[in-house]
Amino acid sequence: MRLKGKGIIVTGGASGIGEASVRKIIAEGGKVVIADLDADRGNALVSELGDDRVRYIHCNVVDSHDVETLFQSTAEFCGVDGVFNNAGIGAITPSAETTDEDWQQVIDINLTGVFKVARMSLQYMLNNGAGSLVNCASILGHFGQSQTPAYSAAKGGVLNLTRTLAIETATNGIRVNSISPGYVDTPILSALDEESKNALIALHPMARLGRPEEIANATAFLLSDEASFITGADLLVDGGFTAGKS
Repeated sequence: MRLKGKGIIVTGGASGIGEASVRKIIAEGGKVVIADLDADRGNALVSELGDDRVRYIHCNVVDSHDVETLFQSTAEFCGVDGVFNNAGIGAITPSAETTDEDWQQVIDINLTGVFKVARMSLQYMLNNGAGSLVNCASILGHFGQSQTPAYSAAKGGVLNLTRTLAIETATNGIRVNSISPGYVDTPILSALDEESKNALIALHPMARLGRPEEIANATAFLLSDEASFITGADLLVDGGFTAGKS
């Protein structure tokens, strides 16, 4: 029960890695707020879990007012001891064909939204004198990949934002880390045909995609006191993807 009694926000918590993380936090004894745009999925997950330690709150991470309301409501419900800053979208478009709108949408959600949630997290955690923030980056923050200009740029930004926030708050009882998943079998990949999916699998030395619960396990560790001397770090959970090719 590594998270017993801790109040934690999971953005993008209604599906995929976020949903798996919500389930893990509950299993580890924590209280959790599911922050997501999808009210149907968020409320359905609350109903399925049937636990008074979980609540859904509608939130668009790009909207500063929504983010502020999320944290106010969470503070009243369970306190803000930890945040998994997970909300994001995928995007595959050749750079030469990426419109201003395409670029801005991804940057707004995957980088600016991450910052807005992080900023509010730190305001509450500084007031509490403790806390753990985990930002969701990606293997694509570590290297370039064709047709992902905005996504790769945003995730690279998340990595350096994490380091900056960690340095600023290291003496305040706050830890700020990131997690970089490899390709994970989530709804984001559901649009891929079998050939494309197999091509992704072949890029992982472990010869499979990740599972959402495997990312959730690593996130729970970083949120917990077991990671008490870890800040400014990025944890790769990628089946060996970034280690190189055999």
